[in-house]
Amino acid sequence: MKKIIYLSAFALLAFTSCKEKAEKTEEVAIEEVELSEPENEWITLFDGSNLDSWHAYNGEAPTQWKIEGENLVFTPAENRRGSENLITNETFENFKLSFDWKISEGGNSGVMWAVQERDSLSEPYLTGPEIQILDDERHPDAKAGTTHRAGALYDMIAAPAGVVKPAGEWNSYLITIDYANNKGTVVLNGTEVVSFPVEGEEWDAMVAKSKFADWPLFGKSKTGHIALQDHGNTVSFRDIKIKKL
Repeated sequence: MKKIIYLSAFALLAFTSCKEKAEKTEEVAIEEVELSEPENEWITLFDGSNLDSWHAYNGEAPTQWKIEGENLVFTPAENRRGSENLITNETFENFKLSFDWKISEGGNSGVMWAVQERDSLSEPYLTGPEIQILDDERHPDAKAGTTHRAGALYDMIAAPAGVVKPAGEWNSYLITIDYANNKGTVVLNGTEVVSFPVEGEEWDAMVAKSKFADWPLFGKSKTGHIALQDHGNTVSFRDIKIKKL
């Protein structure tokens, strides 16, 4: 941000009688003008009023995602067939994603990026890497290893214990995905818990050691949709926004 200061001097010369001295009073008026370099602004994806920025994966309007108060709540329908993941209409590459989430007791969900939408693909996780959302205390996935905890880059980079709040309480995520600088980070409740490369040899090595090793399309694209996962459990989101980098 640049600041330019303009100084304008106004000299006031007062003349009185010959017995009086000439007095010069100088007033300085300072006007401060700020010129902001263009910056990408936060884009609201969900503010509690509508789902205009979203649709069901490989579908149209979602039926199991509802607005309750100012929260976006997924509640699985009874006797349903298949999943109903929610994805952004727009695709993104380099970005910061900010939102709050609250998981139900024993619940599991996640947020994915670089998701490809095709009729031949049944789930977003077939293409998009996932940041885990989990009830660490009760869901059995937390016992499967530290790379399955809340905050983890799922099945690849572990998150530390003790940062996530319990089921039923709100948590905050700030997720950065930056292919330009080959770096991803996850900030959970104000603490950076995960940092990782997003492409290249290190990324390939992580994938090779994970369950995704033989998945031909997993993590292959830089650009794609953001997805909120239907894992069969109730989960809530609020204040979802994104900034393009």
